[in-house]
Amino acid sequence: MKNSIVKLFGLLTLASAIFYSCSTTEDDGGSSSTFVVDPANFQGNINDGEVILNAGTVYNLTGALVIRDGATLTIPAGTLIKATGGTSSYIAVAQGGKIFVNGTASNPVVMTSGAATPTPGNWGGLVICGKAPINTVSGGTSTAQSEVADLTYGGTISNDNSGSIRYLRLEYTGANFSATKEFNGASLFGVGSGTIFEYVQCFHGSDDGFEFFGGTVNTSNLVSYGNEDDQFDWTEGWNGTNTNWYGKLAFGKGNRGVEADNYEFGFTNTPISNPTISNLTLVGPGSTADAVVYAENDGLKLRRGTKAIFTNLHLSAWKAGFNVEHDECIAAVTALTLKASNVTYSDVASKTKGKNTAGTTTDVSSIAAETTTATGAGNGASTPSWATGWTTGL
Repeated sequence: MKNSIVKLFGLLTLASAIFYSCSTTEDDGGSSSTFVVDPANFQGNINDGEVILNAGTVYNLTGALVIRDGATLTIPAGTLIKATGGTSSYIAVAQGGKIFVNGTASNPVVMTSGAATPTPGNWGGLVICGKAPINTVSGGTSTAQSEVADLTYGGTISNDNSGSIRYLRLEYTGANFSATKEFNGASLFGVGSGTIFEYVQCFHGSDDGFEFFGGTVNTSNLVSYGNEDDQFDWTEGWNGTNTNWYGKLAFGKGNRGVEADNYEFGFTNTPISNPTISNLTLVGPGSTADAVVYAENDGLKLRRGTKAIFTNLHLSAWKAGFNVEHDECIAAVTALTLKASNVTYSDVASKTKGKNTAGTTTDVSSIAAETTTATGAGNGASTPSWATGWTTGL
């Protein structure tokens, strides 16, 4: 009897070990998905369950990694993902999928280029597609296909949840298909307010840092540095509450701090883009910077029907602080639905300039209430204290 018990115990122990080895691996941190993680060739579709990465493993992103409906990707603090492959290499969250980036101030998650000498545009970036309203068809019930990753986004679920992203660096993104179709650092398509998105840096991308395509996601503590088009961009009816944004151009590249539209093909389409942003610093190339290099040297370009409420802004080193275009935006300035309070300027040639749809110069000076005490993102033109430690290049 004793020998039988010992043999039975041994068999159970062996079976348990075999089951464990089949259910999890050292490289995937304990996943419950059928997706097989290959750190040397990290790509594919996560179709079910949860994939948990291992912070001690470097993951080489060699193609598209898509988190599909019902699946989850969890990335622990300190994880490094190195991408190669240009436009074919990106991380995307489809509608119904979720991503959890669990970085910390002392140990952020880093998604970067795998090139020996990294440059802007080495890979795509992060794409998240949610079910919150967009205005490509007026009324806010439509869906559309994302311009990169070709995934459906939009819908009627304002509080849609695509996961949680905290303490993440996105570096050398923006691979481009053509002159008009490029990845951004973070592309948020119809992302809902149930998603947490905070403490994220977009660093040296070849297009925009952050771009919002509709949706209702709220953000805080975003850093956009050295991206070669706009540091922040929104369109398609984005509405969100935001605090602590810091944007800075790098020498020789970049256009604007903020480019904001309602919708390019329907200036009055609903829902109207109408975010609120408090504690915003935008640092440009200088008020007399070369017009050939910096064709659009604007702190904020507000156009195509967007509304917005800004509070506590520091604008430094721009040819124009606020550049407002089109009749709908001019009317919003008059109606006080496009306005900024507590604004400080430093080395800004023209604080405001305006032009209606017909191209006639229009006075929009009432858009901004100037002060000398605004701190912007926290420290005027200098790096805010909340951005130290987990960001790079500042």
